[in-house]
Amino acid sequence: MFKDKTLLITGGTGSFGHAVLDRFLETDIGEIRIFSRDEKKQDDMRKEYNNDKIKFYIGDVRDLQSVKNAMHGVDYIFHAAALKQVPSCEFFPLEAVKTNVLGTDNVLTAAINEGVKKVICLSTDKAAYPVNAMGTSKAMMEKVFVAKSKTVPEERTLICGTRYGNVLCSRGSVVPLFIEQIKAGKPITITDPTMTRYIMSLEEAVELVIFAFQNAKSGDIMVQKAPACTIGDLAQAVKELFNPSVETGVIGVRHGEKMYETLLTKEEYSKAIDMGGFYRVPADQRDLNYEKYFQTGT
Repeated sequence: MFKDKTLLITGGTGSFGHAVLDRFLETDIGEIRIFSRDEKKQDDMRKEYNNDKIKFYIGDVRDLQSVKNAMHGVDYIFHAAALKQVPSCEFFPLEAVKTNVLGTDNVLTAAINEGVKKVICLSTDKAAYPVNAMGTSKAMMEKVFVAKSKTVPEERTLICGTRYGNVLCSRGSVVPLFIEQIKAGKPITITDPTMTRYIMSLEEAVELVIFAFQNAKSGDIMVQKAPACTIGDLAQAVKELFNPSVETGVIGVRHGEKMYETLLTKEEYSKAIDMGGFYRVPADQRDLNYEKYFQTGT
């Protein structure tokens, strides 16, 4: 389905972008475009992969014109560009809005204008019952792509999203920090041993996006069922792999962090479609003419 097609990855220099390249470069895909604002990371990636299938575009999702410049001839988009760090978004919430909300709208606007066939937007479990600025901005991002999906026929541009938990060993993940601390001979620092997180691998994150690509309808949110663990258990697992005798220190919960994450809200679960290893949360397709529901009936 990707044969000779052009795929654009926003925020493509991040962990997800690397995982997509590792998954797709040996296939018959035509071209993969990496769109991001960091020229150093792009140059590093260019040297790392040294592959003619990869094209690099400097730009920022906050700038509609720069997004449009990278969009010509694109068949599919994986929209991964985002501000993801919970504490930094707490201090700079408007920056999270500009990238995660307005940036997503820019990507979708450009995609619709250019006739892109499918757009998959990446979200997070922090968008379910959000308590921090990062999660709130991602919840609004989901609202944006669901609303935007209703403005264009699915046959022309299908817009959907994925939602998943913490991706192990991704940029900002706690596991590389644990390993770095152990190698440096320092104690492992954890926020709260009873805090729980859903976990998945980078490969599973890519597979979720591909599953959404194959199965989602416009406006859907696709959620992969994932195991959860406490931060204490995760730290213990890393210790057993690298150095069981290393000490553990508790530093307390950081700005805006949840104690217990949620993959699906109760409201979403009530209408979710169980697809085995995944849930499909369909969009509410009613319009604003509530009279036909409350006055005349259906």
